[in-house]
Parts: sequence; C-alpha cells; structure tokens
Amino acid sequence: MEGMIAHLAAGLGAGLAVIGAGYGIGRLADGALQGMARQPEASGDIRTGMIIAAALIEGIAFFALVICILLAFK
Repeated sequence: MEGMIAHLAAGLGAGLAVIGAGYGIGRLADGALQGMARQPEASGDIRTGMIIAAALIEGIAFFALVICILLAFK
C-alpha cells in the first residue's frame, strides 16, 4: 500500500512539474515574441535571452522529474 501511494505521489509530482514548465515556457515565448514584434532590431538579444531562460526552466523541470522518480523507488 505504501509503495502504491509513493508511485501515485511521484506521478502527480511529475505531472505538476511538466505542466509548470510548459506554462512557464509558454509565457516566456509570448513575452519574447511580443518584444520582437515591438522592437525587431533587438530580436537577436531577445532570442538569446529566451533560449537561456527556456534552458533554465527545462533544467528545473528535469530536476523535479528526477526527484519524483527517486521518491517513487525509495
């Protein structure tokens, strides 16, 4: 019973991590595209910042997924 609850909690945690990362990247892309539309001459700098921020968001999401997997098989 205890293992089943741990697997359920890990699945819910992983789902929340993925949803949060998707929402964060969506908001990031929205802001970056609006900024590029308003100032096309700054699109290179905006794109670079967006890629770096997206990588950081994905890193945090991956870390959360690893923690969920470790907790599931503890």
